[in-house]
Amino acid sequence: MKRVMIFIDGSNLYHALKHSMGRTQIDFGKFIYKLTGPDRELLRAYYYNAPVDQTREPERYKRQQQFFNRLYATPDLEVVLGRLVHRSDGRVIEKGVDVALVVDMITKAYTNQYDVAILVSGDGDFARAIQAVKNTGRKVEVAFFDKCYHLQVAADRFVSLEGTYLDDCWLS
Repeated sequence: MKRVMIFIDGSNLYHALKHSMGRTQIDFGKFIYKLTGPDRELLRAYYYNAPVDQTREPERYKRQQQFFNRLYATPDLEVVLGRLVHRSDGRVIEKGVDVALVVDMITKAYTNQYDVAILVSGDGDFARAIQAVKNTGRKVEVAFFDKCYHLQVAADRFVSLEGTYLDDCWLS
């Protein structure tokens, strides 16, 4: 039985869900086991994101903490947080999130912790990390809404989240 680890780019998934599906409230327990499939073993899923600044956006922070608490209660899922940086030009950028995902995906591949990585992201910047994982002999699948050319070329398999794929993964 193939051992699976899932690496979820949380912010990227949130915005894609909102844009593509018009909703964001998925049951991550159902989602990660659906991605794994019945004939493989899920070892662990990792969800990467950055917390909102509590002092700047207290209501949004509160909602996000409720969301994180649901994630913390999800079996076989670990939350990995980076940070948000507010720039002088008004933009807010995530720091440490993508790097944490890449480091985890590659180090766990090189230490033989899984056979198949599933990356949930549409960010083409991850293509080199996918290749590094494949260089260890592991398989890499990408699950997302639209096919990013760079990820599609790099991955062994693409799982489309379009259409009815998520129908049984929504929170009630």
